[in-house]
Amino acid sequence: MPPIGPRAVLSKAPAWTYFIGSAVFHYLGPAFAVLLFARLDPLGVAALRIWSAALVFALWRRPWRALARLDAGGRRTIIAWGAVLAAMNVCFYLAIARVPLATVAAIEFLPVVVLAALGARTVRNLVALVAAVSGVYVLTGVRLTGEPLGLAFAFANAALFAAYIVLAHRAARGVRGVGGIDGLAAAMLVAGVFVAPAGLWQAAPAMIEPVTLAAGIGVGICSSVIPYVCDQLAMARMARSTYALLVALLPATATVIGIGVLRQLPSLSELAGVGLVVLAVALHHERQTPATVR
Repeated sequence: MPPIGPRAVLSKAPAWTYFIGSAVFHYLGPAFAVLLFARLDPLGVAALRIWSAALVFALWRRPWRALARLDAGGRRTIIAWGAVLAAMNVCFYLAIARVPLATVAAIEFLPVVVLAALGARTVRNLVALVAAVSGVYVLTGVRLTGEPLGLAFAFANAALFAAYIVLAHRAARGVRGVGGIDGLAAAMLVAGVFVAPAGLWQAAPAMIEPVTLAAGIGVGICSSVIPYVCDQLAMARMARSTYALLVALLPATATVIGIGVLRQLPSLSELAGVGLVVLAVALHHERQTPATVR
């Protein structure tokens, strides 16, 4: 009798379905966070995002048990991953508070192109990479406008996002003694500790405003629980270079979310960019390898 239940369903679902889930929520959460900036400082929103995600993972996965099973090398990986998560979230929110979201998304994509290029060993994949870069360029315009400090945070976020992909992919493929989602839960717990000194004071006003607190928790679930879990399920089934190329979908997803949440209608050139990104994903090809859900 074949296995049944949620784990069996997760094991059989194709990798692209998880990436779509990640792509949708990757910018849905930040779109809500932008609306929260009227009530809370960006550092406070970043802290609430991480702490609420850490709480969900703590109740769901009991990450301290995973940390106890790790050897010294595994603990170093998890601690590094948690530090990157904390710094990446802080830089991202400080950037979108000063620079247009589309510009931050374009800058965020730049180091990911390098990761994709390192794994592109066929003409077809190189063409897909060129199409993806062209699509993101057309979609966002890559206009480096805004405050210099905001741009500095945007570039820092981009570098940290590339580091996140490397560390998360390493964990998804197996840190000894801990599966991908358990590793993510442990890293998020570590991130909650790292972000405390910077975000505790800024997040304090939300503790006496139930609406703001609920909104912050919602941002955390939408931004750091759903997409990161989907990332782990996707990364366990695909090469890092493939995942890096698929990240090109994120600006396209941001366009759709901008229409639905922020009422930002795209221009014809932006729609052309979406088409190029979709073409890139269709062209990219990778030999499938079996994987299991941990």
